Parts: sequence; C-alpha cells; structure tokens
Amino acid sequence: MDIINLCDNNSLLGQYMSEIRDKKIQLDRMRFRTNVRRLGQIMAYEISKTLKYNTVEIETPLGIKPCNVLADNVVLASILRAGLPLHEGFLSYFDNAENAFVSAYRKYINDSDDFEVHIEYIASPRLEGKTLILVDPMLATGSSMELAYRALLTKGNPARIHIASVVATPHAIAVVRQHLPEDKTTLWTCDIDADLNEHSYIVPGLGDCGDLLYGEKE
Repeated sequence: MDIINLCDNNSLLGQYMSEIRDKKIQLDRMRFRTNVRRLGQIMAYEISKTLKYNTVEIETPLGIKPCNVLADNVVLASILRAGLPLHEGFLSYFDNAENAFVSAYRKYINDSDDFEVHIEYIASPRLEGKTLILVDPMLATGSSMELAYRALLTKGNPARIHIASVVATPHAIAVVRQHLPEDKTTLWTCDIDADLNEHSYIVPGLGDCGDLLYGEKE
C-alpha cells in the first residue's frame, strides 16, 4: 500500500494546515470549514493524477482537439459528520462522481476512555469495479475507517481504493494496511502526527474536528 504524505513537499497546503491547527484561527468556524474544503480540493487534484483517462476528440468553434477525460467511475464516500466539508472539496473537483455516506460514532464504555466504534447508517451506490475515494479528516485509530470500508463492501468490491485524511497517525496507517487490500489501496494524508492521547485524539493534531466544524455535541 502506497502512503502519500502531501506535507513532504512545500505547497499552499502547508498554509491551510497551519491555519486549521492554530487554536486561535480555528475558532473562526467558517474559515475552518473553508480550509478543510480547500484541503479536499488539493487532495482531489493530486489523486486525479493517478486515475485512468480516455482520449476523446472535442469540436471547438475552429477545429478538432484531442483531450484526455476521466475514464474511472469514481465514488466519493465520507464518514459523517466531520467528513462533510472534506467531501465537498473533493466533489467540487470530481463533480460527476457518485456519492456514499457512512455514519460512525464512538460508543464509550462505562464512562471510561474505552470505546467501540459503531456504524449506524450507510447510503451508497453499487461499488463493483469502481474507484472508491473514502475520506475522513482525522485518521486516529483507524477503527472508523476499517468499519466504514467493511460496511461499504456490502455494496460491491471496488477496483481501486483511495483513503484520504487531513491528519493520520502511524497506528491508524498500520490498521488500514492490515485490513484493506494492499495491492489496490493508496492512503493520502496532508500530514502524519506521531501520538495519540488517552482519549485516542491525535497529538498535536488539531482538536475535535467535528466540533470545530459544526459546534460541540453533548
């Protein structure tokens, strides 16, 4: 499985990452959502370079020009709720893609820091033979991504899989590598942070992405 860390190379992505991490700037909820969408657009463009294309002849007002157009059937899948702005960023580039949504949440055990991830809802087109791009901003433990992928497999077996996150951890990457098919999966992330705290949040990370996007939940 290929691991692509987009922060390995300098680009405007680094500017947007610095802003969503900054505890003062991130208090501007609209700016935070905008920056997450921008990151989705950047990742969509980078992933698009690896997909399949067909050459077609396009008639202009003055002649004929061969152009390369996307041949892959792309399905964009997001884990609710934090995945929505990232999904929007991807969809603004893959505007003809089909879409899927999976609801996953942490169910804490006996008022402790221990939790299990539960899948509550899935809406997806058929995935057989298609290119699945599964997005979730925070790839912390990898549990939500693994369960979301397993839930989506009930809709068919995709030909290629791209996992996209804003921040990932080595632990989560290892989980994805273990549970998703290595020969057809690529993991894309904007950055990799080394640690998880006792609540399984990424450190230094950026905090609770869902709360920063949409407000705190009870």
